[in-house]
Amino acid sequence: MQTRNKIFDDLSQLMTNAMGVAQGARSEAETAMKSMMDRWLADRDFVTREEFDAVRAMAQKAREENEALKARLDALEGKS
Repeated sequence: MQTRNKIFDDLSQLMTNAMGVAQGARSEAETAMKSMMDRWLADRDFVTREEFDAVRAMAQKAREENEALKARLDALEGKS
């Protein structure tokens, strides 16, 4: 009976170690994949969210200024 418990203990320890190795391999694979994706994205010259938001704000401001200028032109043309 003692031998049987020892076998189960050894098997349990082996499975625990195997799970640890699998989790380590998964973590390494995730890190490698993230690194690859970061390099790929950096090579593509994508803009950051902050850069995109800044340009969008500039475009919105320019659009508003254009509309104001158009309204002034329309008002001036109406007076002539």
